[in-house]
Amino acid sequence: MRSVRPKKFLGQHFLTHLPTAQAIANTVDACPDLPILEVGPGMGVMTQFLAKKGRELKVVELDFESVAYLREHFRQLEDCIIEDDFLKMHLNRTFEGRPFVLTGNYPYNISSQIFFKMLEYRDYIPCCTGMIQKEVAERMAAGPGSKTYGILSIFVQLWYDVEYLFTVEPGVFNPPPKVRSAVIRLTRNQQTDIGCDEQLLRRIVKTTFNQRRKMLRGTLKTLLAACDAEKGRQRDHAAFLAQPFFTKRPEQLSISDFVDLTNQVEKEVE
Repeated sequence: MRSVRPKKFLGQHFLTHLPTAQAIANTVDACPDLPILEVGPGMGVMTQFLAKKGRELKVVELDFESVAYLREHFRQLEDCIIEDDFLKMHLNRTFEGRPFVLTGNYPYNISSQIFFKMLEYRDYIPCCTGMIQKEVAERMAAGPGSKTYGILSIFVQLWYDVEYLFTVEPGVFNPPPKVRSAVIRLTRNQQTDIGCDEQLLRRIVKTTFNQRRKMLRGTLKTLLAACDAEKGRQRDHAAFLAQPFFTKRPEQLSISDFVDLTNQVEKEVE
């Protein structure tokens, strides 16, 4: 087998530029001594550099052609090639319950889903690096007041410090994507308790950003009514929503603002 045909339905854009592949592989050096899980290795352009680091390495690949290529060209990884869908894996079992570094040239059509999966297993993933669409990287690193600040920014930054490392141009891929790419590194912060009901926080963040041009007053009115309906009651929240704070829009709120807001909402719907 000489090469693998990139498959559009899998979002495959194979990296072909070796210096870029090596630079991405080297991002895991900030988290030494941990085993490495590479997502979507394709034909192993990054894998070859990761394998030289002398660390335990596993790769997960869904494409059967890529798996066959890897088995032929990386015989030393024969028992470490996982033919599976990353989004369906039990990551706590990948390295027998040990923490690991997550990395890869992530398939662009599921990159956001990959990071939400990472958040589910954040206690096992102290470090995550890799390449994604530039737009997604900018969203992850964005702060309040930015047009790119949103749901992904908040959920990732709750648990990780985000570094935008460098930009990658389309010409180093086969086929070239229609967007620019970026390499990021996420390092688990010291947060263990975010200080509010996480499920309610998620609900508030998603509800407000799904109508991001509306003031909080409007989106929270709907959410409060839904909370009341779930408890089989109707209440008037006009006084609560009359506070000046609720004239803001979600992109103006910091993560700590959202935590405070969650606690206020929880008290209001008790």
